Amino acid sequence: MSEQSQQWEQQWAQVVAKACSDEAFRKRLLAQPAAALTEVGVAMPEGKQLKVVENTDQLVYLVLPAKADVELSEDELAIVAGGFALNFKDL
Repeated sequence: MSEQSQQWEQQWAQVVAKACSDEAFRKRLLAQPAAALTEVGVAMPEGKQLKVVENTDQLVYLVLPAKADVELSEDELAIVAGGFALNFKDL
């Protein structure tokens, strides 16, 4: 994992912790995510939009990554094609 990815994960964990303890911040994060993130010192890249959603007991969001602009070789496809299992009971 890149240093930038690690930094983002740490920042996101702090944002989630604040959203769990501060209901007003949670509402701002859902309604105006860029402004809420800026408020806690997380910079948004230029030209990017952001949407924050919240899972409920009845609705779970699954996010697909953006399409890659490169084709994978057969060997690379074999590595990522292992698959995984979702256990919705744990969500």
